[in-house]
Amino acid sequence: MPDELMPIGEFARRSGLTASALRFYADTGVLLPAEVDAVTGYRYYAAEQVERAGVLRRLREMRMPLGPVLRVLDGDPEQAVRLVREHAAAVAAEAALAQRTAAELEAALGVAPEVVVGAVKGPVLAAAIEQVLAATGVDPALPVLEGVCLEALPDAVIVTATDRYRLSTRTMAPVEAPATNWAGTIAGADLRAAVPEIRRTPVVALRATAHRLELGARSCRILPDDFPDYRGMLAALSEIVTRVTVGREPLLRALEEHRGGEIAMHATGEPNLGGTVPPATGEVRIGGTALSATVMGSPLTLHFDPAVLHPAIATAIGPDLLLDLRGPAQPITLRSADRGDLTTLAMPIHPRNGTP
Repeated sequence: MPDELMPIGEFARRSGLTASALRFYADTGVLLPAEVDAVTGYRYYAAEQVERAGVLRRLREMRMPLGPVLRVLDGDPEQAVRLVREHAAAVAAEAALAQRTAAELEAALGVAPEVVVGAVKGPVLAAAIEQVLAATGVDPALPVLEGVCLEALPDAVIVTATDRYRLSTRTMAPVEAPATNWAGTIAGADLRAAVPEIRRTPVVALRATAHRLELGARSCRILPDDFPDYRGMLAALSEIVTRVTVGREPLLRALEEHRGGEIAMHATGEPNLGGTVPPATGEVRIGGTALSATVMGSPLTLHFDPAVLHPAIATAIGPDLLLDLRGPAQPITLRSADRGDLTTLAMPIHPRNGTP
């Protein structure tokens, strides 16, 4: 590695972007590493990329979608200023409503009790619970699927749920680390009932007993059965065939406008999945609706049950989604790194008969 290159951790500290965000922007072609080790896969960045990364970070803090971000980063200064002003005006139009909502929330905020297992920001934890609850299921033979696995580690709090056709896992940074690692499966119904109060609490303390987990002032049951080995399942995923970056809202609208049963997703675009050149414009077709996207890899068609795919997209984070496709009978992965680490897997179905 040349002396002037830095590993992703150092570049993350200098740029103010997290390592997960840097991987996301590399995979979407917005900020490619200067060099990738062919053996280890480690990514290295050049000092001259810090300025671009800083501008990228500030643009995303303004909630600017990836398309306009690329035009700002790669366009002339006059166009860049115009795009930033236009986006700022659009964001300002939403500020009055946001401030009214914030005032209502501030009036209801409480104080977190003493920390035992760890502590997490309440609004972040509430959002994470809601996101993964969409992947819980009801199966009398496997009652643990109704629950959410919560893991408290020194550097992360992780919530995960699966109904065997979907899997969602969200990682959060703790406000205070636990004294020791802890994991348990929490009743989904109890968590769902606790979400409004958790959201109103700035910092939620996690206190575990033998059969219950206290989340601030709320108490939730711990289910007795072991949660499925989701890490083993993630590790066993097959190779990515096609990678798609597409706007979340247009994709969601296309699903909601679809009428009928199963829905087909067809992706076409740049055949180069290696990311050595900026991704070409492509297309994702949802049923009869064509959406502009960046697509790298082989053309691919998958079929989904809308009842499985819609919640996976509706609970995603940020304006842009990164979809990793592995084949017609392999799980699709949905990722976004703008407001945290949420990874969702959704299983396609076989066309015509709808059998997973």
